[in-house]
Amino acid sequence: MTTPMVKIHNVETGEETERSMTAEEFAQWEADIAASIAKEQAKAEQTIAKQALLDKLGITQEEAQLLLGGN
Repeated sequence: MTTPMVKIHNVETGEETERSMTAEEFAQWEADIAASIAKEQAKAEQTIAKQALLDKLGITQEEAQLLLGGN
């Protein structure tokens, strides 16, 4: 697999250059993607868990907000 490219744009001169990511940049890029995926999965799991609890209690989200003093 080839490494992603980095595009650098100098706004003062209008010059654009492209280069391959360094090993450090590539590792950070992969870590950022993995963290983003993990965050989205955790958010989805939390949403599912909330809905399961509401179903177990037999109430809607609006009713739960009323009980908890939410807006």
